[in-house]
Amino acid sequence: MAAARAAREAARRSRKLFDIFVAEVPWTVSSKELKEYFSQFGSVQRCQLPFDKDTGFHKRYCWIKFSTPEDVQNVFQKDSHILEGAKVALKQASQAHKLG
Repeated sequence: MAAARAAREAARRSRKLFDIFVAEVPWTVSSKELKEYFSQFGSVQRCQLPFDKDTGFHKRYCWIKFSTPEDVQNVFQKDSHILEGAKVALKQASQAHKLG
């Protein structure tokens, strides 16, 4: 139990290193495809798409880390982001941390 709590806390701390939280990711989209899509806005350093160990499917959300703040601004210049016909929801990580 304590190990699981420690792992969750470590994951929470590591998420602060990311720029964008992406929700409602279609089941059929891979981390490679997410990285390719977001690369049109700038240099993607990392894409973290967590998987559910019980189901083997990803959890339909991810975190994206860009090289520069300008890359992040480029993402938010576009009104909506559609992946495989589905609109994904974006939140800037710094906004999420200020609220919580």
